Amino acid sequence: MSTTDAAPPFLYRPPTEPWLVVLHEDDEILVLSKQSGLLSVAGKPAEHADCIESRAKAEYPQARIVHRLDRETSGVIVMAMNAKSHRHLGLQFERRKIGKKYIARVWGAVTQDRGVVDLPLTCDWPNRPKQMVDVESGRAALTEWEVLEREQGATRLSLSPRTGRSHQLRVHMLTIGHPIVGDSFYATGAAFTSADRLQLHAESLTLHHPSDGKLTTFTDPCPF
Repeated sequence: MSTTDAAPPFLYRPPTEPWLVVLHEDDEILVLSKQSGLLSVAGKPAEHADCIESRAKAEYPQARIVHRLDRETSGVIVMAMNAKSHRHLGLQFERRKIGKKYIARVWGAVTQDRGVVDLPLTCDWPNRPKQMVDVESGRAALTEWEVLEREQGATRLSLSPRTGRSHQLRVHMLTIGHPIVGDSFYATGAAFTSADRLQLHAESLTLHHPSDGKLTTFTDPCPF
């Protein structure tokens, strides 16, 4: 990344309007819409205390975080409302029983209509928190993708990760030559500067409801 298109130094200014968007709530789960720019959980510095977990707990003290979305990623996130549901949901994530669908705008023209990226990932320690492909010692990571729309200079994709590795979608798209637009870690030049946020949104989450095991889908319309 050149000096002209490098990301500015990180200054945490999370969005405050709306403060908390509740998509669904019941005795077992709390489903929220996380905004781009808001941390899922608090960071170590005091100025990084504001996050969707703390906002949720202010209104729902019993709510417990189950999974995370990257700060720059928006979309559906679920929290557990009691210890039993927390275990139930945690096992679903661990055993890959959760269905996740993301919308992404990637740089360039994707020629195929659909495909699969099956490349293991590991932390790029000298450049953490960045991740990288490591076919020898990386952890298995698989992403299915499908073209939704071809735009001028970009392609809108539906992404279905079958694993939940850190930065998985961002690195997998970079690896096939199409970084996600607005990605401050992996995009360069116009691919980075042509959007004011990471163009990645967790559109839907499908899970077995802890109360009865019924398969339930929660959706949050893509904002870009």
